[in-house]
Amino acid sequence: MSGDRTSMPAVTDSTPLDTSTLPPYVLALKERVAYLPEAQVAKVIRAYEVGAVAHEGQARKSGEPYITHPVAVAGILAELGMDAETIIAAILHDTLEDTSLSRTELAGEFGETVAELVDGVTKLDKMRFSSRQEADAESFRKMLLAMARDLRVILIKLSDRLHNMRTLGAKDGSSRRRIARETLEIYAPIAQRLGMNKFKAELQDLGFRALYPDRYRVISERIRAALGNRREAMGKIETALSTRLAADHITARVVGRIKSPWSIYSKMRNEHKSFAQLMDVYGFRVVVDSAMSCYMALGAVHGLYKPVDRRFKDFIAIPKANGYQSLHTVLLGPFGAPIEVQVRTAEMDSVAERGVAAHWAYKTDSGPANSAQARAREWLSSLADSQANTVSSSEFIENVKIDLFPDEVYLFTPRGDILALPRNATALDFAYAVHTDVGDHAVAARVDKKLVPLRTRLESGQLVEIITAPSALPNPAWLESVVTGKARTAIRQYLKHLQHEDAVDFGHRMLDRALDALGTSLDAIPPAVLDRFLETSKLKRLEELLSDIALGNRIPHLVANQLVAARGKKATDVQQSPHAMEKIHITGAERGVLSFSNCCHPLPGDEIIGYLSSGKGIVVHRVECPNVVELRKSPERCVAIEWDRDVQGDYRAELRIEVINRPGVLATVAAAIAAANSNIENVEYVERDAAAATLLFALEVKNRKHLADVIRRVRRTGVVSGAYRYPL
Repeated sequence: MSGDRTSMPAVTDSTPLDTSTLPPYVLALKERVAYLPEAQVAKVIRAYEVGAVAHEGQARKSGEPYITHPVAVAGILAELGMDAETIIAAILHDTLEDTSLSRTELAGEFGETVAELVDGVTKLDKMRFSSRQEADAESFRKMLLAMARDLRVILIKLSDRLHNMRTLGAKDGSSRRRIARETLEIYAPIAQRLGMNKFKAELQDLGFRALYPDRYRVISERIRAALGNRREAMGKIETALSTRLAADHITARVVGRIKSPWSIYSKMRNEHKSFAQLMDVYGFRVVVDSAMSCYMALGAVHGLYKPVDRRFKDFIAIPKANGYQSLHTVLLGPFGAPIEVQVRTAEMDSVAERGVAAHWAYKTDSGPANSAQARAREWLSSLADSQANTVSSSEFIENVKIDLFPDEVYLFTPRGDILALPRNATALDFAYAVHTDVGDHAVAARVDKKLVPLRTRLESGQLVEIITAPSALPNPAWLESVVTGKARTAIRQYLKHLQHEDAVDFGHRMLDRALDALGTSLDAIPPAVLDRFLETSKLKRLEELLSDIALGNRIPHLVANQLVAARGKKATDVQQSPHAMEKIHITGAERGVLSFSNCCHPLPGDEIIGYLSSGKGIVVHRVECPNVVELRKSPERCVAIEWDRDVQGDYRAELRIEVINRPGVLATVAAAIAAANSNIENVEYVERDAAAATLLFALEVKNRKHLADVIRRVRRTGVVSGAYRYPL
């Protein structure tokens, strides 16, 4: 170890383990890891000794020695039956971040795998970020990538978070709320995605208690009161189920299930149900010895109580995306309330509770993974693909959050394969789930052999076939339809590529005009001068410079002046203003380079001016826009532009319409707008009294002439006293 810490002799297999000086919490850990070989237990104790010296002098907010926290994390993992490397890495998981112990020293004593695991859990605190959110996002991204290489990274992180949540009381109020919100939004859903329902439930419960203490207290008290009133009924149902299963010679264990405060609160909020509605359900789990017995037990309980139609789900034949397997059914019980029954094997129960961590100690790299582990690796593989195409850490985290939806729909491909997608997924999400190329060229879908648009939301059990065309390409509107991270990343990646091409073309035209004003051209700049300028500007290629100009990150006139000066010749004495140059023609289709201001909503046919906004590219305004006076104070950022003759697409416009306030007037005006082939995006009342009202319509029109046609039709309705473009 580095610094002034004393080095200790390494433990060998023959070294007798002296436990006389170990504190009680380490002896408790030693008992928990008794399933490991003795030599490995000795290494675990050695890891404690190294960690204790490394964290010497450090204390938790509660005042306890800091080493008690990593030892407690190791204890949580020992309860899962994890291997020695994971337990050792848990004990040392904060050493690289918070102590002077180096990665080399760690790897030297405990092996490269332990060092990899510790490094994967370690945050990026030594890097500089513009905000805490950015640092958290990048640290989380790093952890997910380490998790893709080795699942044990996330198991350590989840155990770390669980112990931190159990001891959250020592933190101040704002820290408690921040950590609790992060737990509910990220870590509990990850635990669920990995099939670790026991972890998920405790993280949600602790997060709910820390974030909303009053709501937690009220719901918990009501649950306790409700259970007290129902204990007798629960006992009778449990006895009836056990008796029926025994009569049918099915060996089974029947356990009552109780909803958690967080699950009740979430359903009350999301499904708009009352507490009484949610508690008016009896829940039981039936655990049997084989998959065949699951179906036999299902028949037995259906023979005891009548099943509710369409409330049966077979997650054994079609497991959930996290590997969860069980039969779910709802029965009409003897007390007038429904009975929810889950039927599963002991193995399925273990995987449902522990997910990827189930039976870990008995798995090897070559041995079979359980269903949760296999599916987790598929998910992590897709995450790795997603992050490779996502530059922004925050965007990557948003994609991960999208993929952590708790509910899935299960869909069939024409070949009979099953794909699991988040709830509300569309045919377009399905297309990208099949393959990125299928998504990029999708034009429509057949759902159960019926032709539907790509934005159609899918439901479980549907057969989906995607229709593609070589000429079809993604467009920005697709981002409004998709819900999966994979689809969103693929569409954004394609649009960024298009944006780059447009930006290079547009930047070329802008720089050409700026150089033309100085009496030269880009072709006249010697390659050596251009290369030197690019190197000084820390740019690899000319395309990067041109793209930067179009996106407003560099001013074309300044770049032109610098290039001319670098060439060693004087620029023309009188520099023309950008407005004296030949104007750049725009078609409106310059993706990602142009945006249209919301203050004046320019339309084809309007006289326009462009303003270079850093990172956004050119923002287009009408010349008569009130804000242009302020924009002209930065003439170097003003761009001379005009509409091309060939302009396609729809553009937003706003109409202010004064009407007589009487029934049906809104429908009359809307019909007139529709008759002019204009789509209404939004409508709102600006003013309203008994006699008159002022409406503000947001419309889509082709150009200025189209808008004039809409206004004429509206004025002819006979219910309108005034209609004009807004702003004027």
